[in-house]
Amino acid sequence: MRYLIFGTGDYYNRYKKWFEHHEVLALLDNSVQKQHTAIDGLKVLSPEEGIRLNYDRIVILSFYIKQMKQQLISLGVDQSRIYHFYDLHQLFETDRIKRPMRYFLNAKEIVECTKNGVPKVLLLSNDLALGGPSIALFHAAKVLIKQGYTVVYTSMLDGPLRQKLLEYDIPVIVDENLQISTMQETNWVNSFSLLICNTLNFHVFLSERDTTIPVIWWLHDSAFFYHGVKPSVLRSIDRKNMTICSVGSVPAEAIHNFIPDLPIDRLIYGVEDTVSCIDGKKNVLWKQGTKLCFVTIGYIENRKGQDVLINSIQLLPSEIRDMVEFYLVGPNSSVMAQNIMEQAKEITGIVITGEVNREQINEILSRADMLICPSREDPMPTVCAEAMMHGVPCMVSDVTGTADYIEDGISGFVFPSENAQRLKEKIMWCVVNCENLCKIGENARKVYEKNFSTSVFERKLLQMIENAL
Repeated sequence: MRYLIFGTGDYYNRYKKWFEHHEVLALLDNSVQKQHTAIDGLKVLSPEEGIRLNYDRIVILSFYIKQMKQQLISLGVDQSRIYHFYDLHQLFETDRIKRPMRYFLNAKEIVECTKNGVPKVLLLSNDLALGGPSIALFHAAKVLIKQGYTVVYTSMLDGPLRQKLLEYDIPVIVDENLQISTMQETNWVNSFSLLICNTLNFHVFLSERDTTIPVIWWLHDSAFFYHGVKPSVLRSIDRKNMTICSVGSVPAEAIHNFIPDLPIDRLIYGVEDTVSCIDGKKNVLWKQGTKLCFVTIGYIENRKGQDVLINSIQLLPSEIRDMVEFYLVGPNSSVMAQNIMEQAKEITGIVITGEVNREQINEILSRADMLICPSREDPMPTVCAEAMMHGVPCMVSDVTGTADYIEDGISGFVFPSENAQRLKEKIMWCVVNCENLCKIGENARKVYEKNFSTSVFERKLLQMIENAL
């Protein structure tokens, strides 16, 4: 079988290993900068060039499944020859290479130990990055350990969160086979009393499951993530002994597009309180001449909408722009990030930091006057809860889950998604009315305490686990 792989970014790096023993003719990418270069010894071509080769299948290894599939079809590619990363289980069903598992701390001993009366809980994560879902599951692990449960945290991919887990003596397993294996094929999970599966990525894993083991499926995903999901696979999941919950209305609405009558509970993550008091020092400093500090935190990519923020900054009058500074914090390896960095060179008052650790994020938030979340899709960005914990008001697009909890102009700000003009107006209001930001920040803190505190999260999580067991 001869393959073309469409996409050379994060998803390519995540899934490329499964093609090591298969014939890949070339990589396809829409980036002109990447075309006619080589990655992993493979030529990078434009889609137009690639489809002229004698291939059997094109596999999309990218987050933008819908757009890239439509592009290929418009170029004359037969739909039956187009696959994507959710299809890898099907593609390699007969010739799959099993990858070795990696155990950290006493994880292997826990797996091999017979149940001894203490419930063993397996937390399954999409990755060990420092993103919202994996951090939320980390907080869940700490709650369960405090309650006396035996806990193991497992992931499809390794990442920086592993070190943080080990610092808390939480055993970790990295099992890349979870990317394309079902629960029936993953025998080692049978030794656990309960599985908590994090994100939509586990729908293939759950499509063939042992229904005697209780499962909590915790959804964090918006509609965008469902573009490559086969409705038949999603609907085939046996819901016996399974609790499905979501971090807010956005993931619930997304899955209800496939299964309208699906009962879904609500489990909003908790963020540990690291702030003892909110004192409004930032605004005192502003009155003394310090610039207002606006911050956006997250992967710099199309979904997160940092380009919308850049466009809104360009619309600001020069006298307003001189009064503020903007920090863009997060990994910046994407093509969009490169474009933004080029634009930012021409705009004063923009600082692009690159990726930072959790401690640095807390430090940045402690100095920020406003967090801006301009996402095109974002079910419940953890950083918004972290900001409100610091008493920092959030300015969010109306497609984020956080918007459901913000009263515009009272505890934060909400603007229409992708509307740079309206975002500009909100920023200008904050500058002109900066004396009000302290009170808005205090109200944001109350939103955190009511909805995103660890105490609220713990009560809900433990009740859900008690019901499941």
